[in-house]
Amino acid sequence: MIENFNLGDIVQMKKQHPCGSSEFEIIRVGADIKIKCTGCGRIVMIPRSKFQKEAKKIIVPVEES
Repeated sequence: MIENFNLGDIVQMKKQHPCGSSEFEIIRVGADIKIKCTGCGRIVMIPRSKFQKEAKKIIVPVEES
């Protein structure tokens, strides 16, 4: 379960997208999380609680300045 994630992070999800990629970029954070598939570019919005359960790990964390 991931609790610390930021806008722009690339995360690996438990389930693959139908295009075959399991990596997504976080593009909006709030009550819902909007993620973009790095394989095909499709955008998906899911509730924060479901995102935290389904996300495996942060692959590429964004650099905070």
